[in-house]
Amino acid sequence: MFFRMLIANRGEIALRIIRACKELGVETVVVYSEADRDALYLKQADEAICIGPGPSTESYLNIARIISAAEVADVEAIHPGYGFLAENAHFAEVCQSCQIKFIGPSPEAMQLVGDKAAARNLAVDNKIPVIPGSPSTVENQDEALKIAHEIGYPVIIKAAAGGGGRGMRIAHNDISLVKSLIAAQNEAEAAFKISNVYIEKYIEEPRHIEIQILADEYGNIVHLGERDCSLQRRHQKIMEEAPSPAVKNELREEMGRAAVRLARAAGYSNAGTVEFLVDKQGKFFFLEMNARIQVEHPLTEMITGMDLVKEQLRIASGEPLRLRQRHISFQGAAIECRINAEDPDNDFKPWPGVVTMYNAPGGPGVRVDTHIYSGYRISQFYDSLIAKVIIHRNTRSEALVGMRRALEEMVIEGVKTIIPLHQRILRHPRFLRGEVDTAFIENELIK
Repeated sequence: MFFRMLIANRGEIALRIIRACKELGVETVVVYSEADRDALYLKQADEAICIGPGPSTESYLNIARIISAAEVADVEAIHPGYGFLAENAHFAEVCQSCQIKFIGPSPEAMQLVGDKAAARNLAVDNKIPVIPGSPSTVENQDEALKIAHEIGYPVIIKAAAGGGGRGMRIAHNDISLVKSLIAAQNEAEAAFKISNVYIEKYIEEPRHIEIQILADEYGNIVHLGERDCSLQRRHQKIMEEAPSPAVKNELREEMGRAAVRLARAAGYSNAGTVEFLVDKQGKFFFLEMNARIQVEHPLTEMITGMDLVKEQLRIASGEPLRLRQRHISFQGAAIECRINAEDPDNDFKPWPGVVTMYNAPGGPGVRVDTHIYSGYRISQFYDSLIAKVIIHRNTRSEALVGMRRALEEMVIEGVKTIIPLHQRILRHPRFLRGEVDTAFIENELIK
């Protein structure tokens, strides 16, 4: 196991990684921007190093400053968390060249699965169902129109690099396709510095199901079941649950085997997530692979009893997986609500400011991952996610009741949050029946 590690991230995920490191006896060094000078995670780490001003381009995305901090602190490894540089293959290469272990897959595997068009071709080669679409990136509108006519409208345009819903547009006819193609390319260029896009058939009313995998550096790979991430707004996840109320054992195992097959073909190691769309007939299609720990990883931890961050560290330090697929079992049901500092009644406008009062919910089976406290200032520079509430119970119905109670108990004053939206979701008959799709929130709750 490593002796000393740097965490190249901030907020709740930095705190989450620190806690895992403490239990493994690993010293932690954190980096922070001037905007995060009063962050809670700084107090929990063994050492904290300022790497620049608030804007992420000058701090958390600045590879040179992070590597300099790692060298000054004399660390053996770097954990990127999620977001920022977590899926940046160049950053992983720089770590490798500096003989610092990157907690994640190899740069080659990351680059392969991070390019959505290349990952799609890898899935095809390994007999994993994919959505009909362009075999590679689309260069111009004539090529885009030809593909759309072959597979039929509606189609979705996607950025080949990155994620989080950026560079994605849906088109229902030729006119909207041409317009959306330009918009998607421009957005992809602005977000990822790469304007490449590809086109797929748009699956209407799908569920978004992802499979968590763990792979060691000796070819051992297991899947840890699924998470249902269908509750989204503009492709941004809001609430997730595990297991999915729509996935039966046979489908779970089939998707799990496909995820393991893809990871093996990519030469992947460490934690990763393979995402699928499932249509109304129960057919699944490969969507993408995320080469990092996910925001919603606590769901898998709750139903498996495993600590995924600890597993990441063990794998990166050269340990083989301790469990095989036959040892993996799932207990109960878990639900996660992402608490964003946004106004759901005002087009989800971000709401930076001071948290004047904070009270976390408690009780059996309640977990809150957060970095806020009373008096904490939410910065304008970063993502609006400020907390995650996770409930684990024996059954889904019990988890729903527990989440409703927890959100009533949770107090965050001074800023607006999306807790009222979660409360509306938790009362909606369709959600209670488990009958949702990726358009549910926009069609049913925020028309």
